[in-house]
Amino acid sequence: MSESVEKIRRFGAVAAQTEKLPYSIEICDVRAHSLERVLACALNAQLGRAIFHAAQKEHPEQRILLRRGGRTIADSGE
Repeated sequence: MSESVEKIRRFGAVAAQTEKLPYSIEICDVRAHSLERVLACALNAQLGRAIFHAAQKEHPEQRILLRRGGRTIADSGE
């Protein structure tokens, strides 16, 4: 099997695992009111909150959201 095919297969496995992680920690662009990027995904709320707090320290000037699906659990802008 070629190296490029193996890389694609591994990426597919990672994407499938990411879909099973319900919590996301996101940086939002305040001016554009849109998602800038997803920093991380987590399996449970405790880990999600830990990553959220670490992201707040790492990016103090940015708006950070902890979300589960469409629901916002925590917002650094509040």
